[in-house]
Amino acid sequence: MRTVRTLATVALAGAALLGLAAPAALADSPSATADPSADTASTSGPTEAGTTFRTAARFLPGQQATAQAATGDYLYWVFPADTGQRPTVSATVTLPDAALRHGSATWRVDVYDGLRRRQPCMYGTQSRTAAKDAATVELACVLRPVRASADAWANDPLPGSYYVRLTVSTLPDDDLGQPFTARVGVSTLDKGGAYATDGSLAAPLVPGATTAELADAETGAGRKTAVEAAAPEDGWSSGWWSDRWLWTAAGGVLAALAGIGGYALTRGAGRPSRVPPAV
Repeated sequence: MRTVRTLATVALAGAALLGLAAPAALADSPSATADPSADTASTSGPTEAGTTFRTAARFLPGQQATAQAATGDYLYWVFPADTGQRPTVSATVTLPDAALRHGSATWRVDVYDGLRRRQPCMYGTQSRTAAKDAATVELACVLRPVRASADAWANDPLPGSYYVRLTVSTLPDDDLGQPFTARVGVSTLDKGGAYATDGSLAAPLVPGATTAELADAETGAGRKTAVEAAAPEDGWSSGWWSDRWLWTAAGGVLAALAGIGGYALTRGAGRPSRVPPAV
């Protein structure tokens, strides 16, 4: 009877520990669907876009950036992405009047990291051809989760600034210069410890990041450093904490409880009272 109670206690303790870690596991479940229209009611962002990496308009995840430009222009925006986040970039292009266009056009959205390396999309329609009579075209790009560190040869996304470039790749020459309107937004999903790494960068990959000495000088002068100015709304994370610690602790406790349960099963009830002491 005592053994049964011990095993029941072990089972209940294990269930409680797994229940604490389950929400983090559910957050790490993969999704193969990109929703370009998500969170359209978020706060507004910049109403202009840059034309180069250096002049990219900055906005935060959850905001909607808009711009008006001429067909054929390259439009650039920049947003921050931190460790453990998986950004989803969505873009909607309102095309010129169909009566003014001479054929179909292919629009494309690309995303580059702080080192200006083009990042591939896991899911989403990164390039789409709009028919001559189409009014809008929607694009989406789901990036890989951002890692705290990576090997020098790897192209893994790292914390820092990410650039969005929107342009038309193919269209009739007569349609160049016609006005269009673009709306770009970014949503992030926290992937937690499933993509955690052991290392971390000395500083996020943002334009103008300097050495620690120069950063201290900027702080002492009462000015924001480039890293602080490009930070997300809640600041950059340290990179060392993830829900992987919860699973590690839960696994250690379960292993200890399993050892106690195994000992209770193999130990038995001791020496039977009916056996003489000399035997």
